[in-house]
Amino acid sequence: MSISDRSHDPVPEPSADAAGPDSEIVSDSKTVLAERLFSLLQPVVQERRLYLEDVQVKIAGTRRIVHVIVDLPNGEEGSVSLDVIADLSHALSAALDADPEDDDRPYELEVSSPGVGRPLSELRHWRRALGRIVTVTPVKQEHTGSQTGRLVEVTEAGVTLQPEVQVKKGMKPKVGEPVSFSFDKIRQAKVEVEFHRAEESREANQEGRG
Repeated sequence: MSISDRSHDPVPEPSADAAGPDSEIVSDSKTVLAERLFSLLQPVVQERRLYLEDVQVKIAGTRRIVHVIVDLPNGEEGSVSLDVIADLSHALSAALDADPEDDDRPYELEVSSPGVGRPLSELRHWRRALGRIVTVTPVKQEHTGSQTGRLVEVTEAGVTLQPEVQVKKGMKPKVGEPVSFSFDKIRQAKVEVEFHRAEESREANQEGRG
């Protein structure tokens, strides 16, 4: 879910030809600005009992795109609603307007929550994904392919998946043997979309309106 605030005309992406000796300086300035804005905006996010996942900054000419990613705190299920995103967007915009270190260059603020398919890169991500179908790609040294299964356990050291072996259409998948991965053996991982969950969600919404 996402919402934009303080919109401007479309910002063109810098072309490859524009890269030059100053590109590294621009990259460093983006990192410094993102870190400073993270500290500035974190209290605003926390006031609304949300978790500040990341602040990303893109610079195109004299304009900046500030992308703020927020999530629900640990222990809470579901996703951040659009109403909450909209309210937070106004509060973050006010904080940016009041930034004492701002140089008055125009910016576009984007506020969003992580969607399905986001990388699982932190322990909190894994804990929130418990019970979901995930795909784990191990480091190359393991000489094994990617493994997809339901996430059934998360510890400080690693995770355990319960693979689901597909059978004939219309039949429930068979459950395979659990597969465990230590975090140092995982190259990347993500949550997969489950279409039957989406269907259940739609049916629940229809019942609620009935």
